[in-house]
Amino acid sequence: MNLHEYQSKLRFAEYGIPIPKGRVARDPQEAYEIAKELGGPVVVKAQVLTGGRGKAGGVKLARTPEEAQQRADEILGMNIKDHKVLKVLIDPASEIRAEIYLGVTNDRAARKPLIMASAEGGMDIEEVNRVSPEKIIREHIDPFLGLRDYQIRNLAYGIELPRELWKQFMQIARGLYRAYSESDATLAEINPLIIDGSGNLLAVDGKMSIDDNALFRQPQLAEMRDTSAEPTAETEARAAGLSYVKLDGEIGCMVNGAGLAMATMDMTKLFGGSPANFLDIGGGAKADKVAAALRIILVDPNVKAVLFNIFGGITRCDEVALGIIEALDEVKTGLPMVVRLVGTNEEEGRRIIDEANIPNMVGAATLADAARKAVEAARNVQG
Repeated sequence: MNLHEYQSKLRFAEYGIPIPKGRVARDPQEAYEIAKELGGPVVVKAQVLTGGRGKAGGVKLARTPEEAQQRADEILGMNIKDHKVLKVLIDPASEIRAEIYLGVTNDRAARKPLIMASAEGGMDIEEVNRVSPEKIIREHIDPFLGLRDYQIRNLAYGIELPRELWKQFMQIARGLYRAYSESDATLAEINPLIIDGSGNLLAVDGKMSIDDNALFRQPQLAEMRDTSAEPTAETEARAAGLSYVKLDGEIGCMVNGAGLAMATMDMTKLFGGSPANFLDIGGGAKADKVAAALRIILVDPNVKAVLFNIFGGITRCDEVALGIIEALDEVKTGLPMVVRLVGTNEEEGRRIIDEANIPNMVGAATLADAARKAVEAARNVQG
């Protein structure tokens, strides 16, 4: 789960990281009032969960409250990389003497958190790493010991930070690592961390990504999720307790178990097709969950055929069959469907499907047979 810039910076402030005293506006009049209250020039920044806002015209300077109102009117409603701007952040404009990058993320290879700093702040850190990797100073953090002072000094020395700012930098680096670890984040970055006109460090932009699997113990952060920025199908899937990722193919897949789902997707590719989604209904799925999963699949306009591959263990094949029938009563479709039910109560499941007498549904005995039938059916629909 990604946080908006303003949410990330407010989280940083809880850990002692200095941020501009800006506020969020949802309409031009509110932007005017915030700018008038702040006094002086402000920056109007689109709040969307994607990068490239500046290049797209989503970050603009305004010298007066009236100009802030005009800029907000221009930015609100913009489409930036398929993300509609619904709110803007009004921050006091800062004099920028220098820009620094500071971030903490997971290094999966090292199995440790990694803190990075670069004097090339304000730029895409991936581009800096590609062009000039030596300009990124890295320190791995032992999760049992935490971030040590000598590591922060190594970062400050490596980016040639003026000595008089080392104390501030240490406070900010410690705060960033605490925000990262205590939020169950996979990424916490400040880009840029500026040296402002008064010679102090200030986090003028920020980003945090939270591990979805840890949200059960982060209720405060879970409430910040912006569902308007994600596909409706993914929102519905999460509410139904389903693991769902939309893909670009034409074979809608419903499977129980992540490993079996991956194998099913691979098998559709083997026969020349392409999966439209990853969808794992999980173990013990009842009819209502199966129905919700099928509704999500059928909403995708790219889907030309549906493949059910259920291995009944904890999940019973008869429950899955009932869920399929229930969903088809609610969402009518003429798309071809291929059903493979193997395992617990498979005979009962097949009987339920057979008695439903659905003309556009066929059975399959093996995964290879099911995938082949689904791909062929999709081709016929496309033709």
